Amino acid sequence: LDGKAIFDVGSVDTDDDGYTGETSFMYTYTMNLNTSFTGDDNLYTRIKTGNHDSWSKTKSVYNTYLSSGNGNGDVLEVDKLWYTTPIGENLTVTFGPKIENYYMHATTPSIYEPVLKAFTLGGNAAAYGASTSPGAGIAYTADNGFAISSNITSKNPVLADSKQSWATQVGYTKDTYSVSAILNLKYNGWTDSYFMSTDGKARAGDGNSTNIGLRGWWRPSNSDTAMPSVSVGFDTSETDASTNSNTTAYFVGLNWADVINADDKIGIAFGQPQKAEGETIDPFLYEVYYKYSVNDSVTVTPTIFGGTSKNSSDVETDMTGYLVQTTFKF
Repeated sequence: LDGKAIFDVGSVDTDDDGYTGETSFMYTYTMNLNTSFTGDDNLYTRIKTGNHDSWSKTKSVYNTYLSSGNGNGDVLEVDKLWYTTPIGENLTVTFGPKIENYYMHATTPSIYEPVLKAFTLGGNAAAYGASTSPGAGIAYTADNGFAISSNITSKNPVLADSKQSWATQVGYTKDTYSVSAILNLKYNGWTDSYFMSTDGKARAGDGNSTNIGLRGWWRPSNSDTAMPSVSVGFDTSETDASTNSNTTAYFVGLNWADVINADDKIGIAFGQPQKAEGETIDPFLYEVYYKYSVNDSVTVTPTIFGGTSKNSSDVETDMTGYLVQTTFKF
């Protein structure tokens, strides 16, 4: 058993009436349970609760959803549940009733540590976007760094027309760098919206989409250097709609480690949320933070984030957010 408690104090202000700068004090509490029956397998259970509401856990046009956001209303719930076991030396099988595609990928797409959920996985848009569902997958990892994985999640596996996401990833990883590509086929109206504009999410068509994501990261071999680690991502998505069928997104994330004190970290990320080809307003999102390590178990992370988007009234609007996040790990 290990876990963490996160306190978030922050506010968001927008040019329109979306958010007006009221300060919120929120928390998330997580327990991770790992159980092995053979010494090589693992049954993973995540129990979680929190009291986030409004901007910190809303999949809105402003992309303000926090990675720490949880809105269980102070009720402890089983948030994730799956089992993974090796088959031989290089194959791993994973399945469970509560899982997301990216937990079954063989290659880590990004090493940037995000505050906003939009910046997870090198840009949490169409290619890597996921949702907790029943799922299963298999991953092969070679000794030379090559890896391939394929997995599927379904909102209701017993129904043929259930929303489904089938993701296949190929990657190559060494100690200081990694490159990967993913093909994610989504069916029957499956959409994801952590890193999207309004038009980028609401596309026409038959509810199916073909999503391709390219990812890469590099980090210096020595952490006490002025060079940051660099993570980049690019997504493209296509539906069968007659107009605005294609969307694109990009991401850049930089982390400086051991900046002033050991274990301190600076993070800067920016990118274009998933944008439809016919949009007249270019969406943009960024975050900047300093993660201060009080000790081995407590960190404090002041953060500024913001961006530009088109609101529900088709008007360009700017957003600015301020956050102080305190994390207790045990």
